[in-house]
Amino acid sequence: MTISEALGAAAPVVRPADPGAVTAWVDVVAVDELTPGRGVAALVAGRQVAIFLTADDEVHALDNLDPFSGAHVLSRGIVGDRAGVPKVASPMYKQSFDLRTGRCLDDDGVAVAVHPVRVVAGRVEVGVVEVGVT
Repeated sequence: MTISEALGAAAPVVRPADPGAVTAWVDVVAVDELTPGRGVAALVAGRQVAIFLTADDEVHALDNLDPFSGAHVLSRGIVGDRAGVPKVASPMYKQSFDLRTGRCLDDDGVAVAVHPVRVVAGRVEVGVVEVGVT
């Protein structure tokens, strides 16, 4: 479901698909403040989170920390796709991360955390997940 569909629907869009472990939702930004193909950074429960709106009108949330450089820069990365997989390329060393799973597309042994994200009443919310909650 895209953002456009969610704005007209009763149920919010939630990513990833299992929001069961979410203990709280944090309002971070209005959807209309996001630019397709760009990211923004937000501080959510003490963690830097990168929020992305793709050209396909989908919202994704990943940790903002680039594991290769150690810098919080993924929100400033280059958003696009690789063989149909939505991705962000780090602005530092250009490794790409799948926006849906956080998996590095250039090194299978590396990934960044993916955060649940939903749109409610035109606002993007990021889910806070407690460790050990399933």
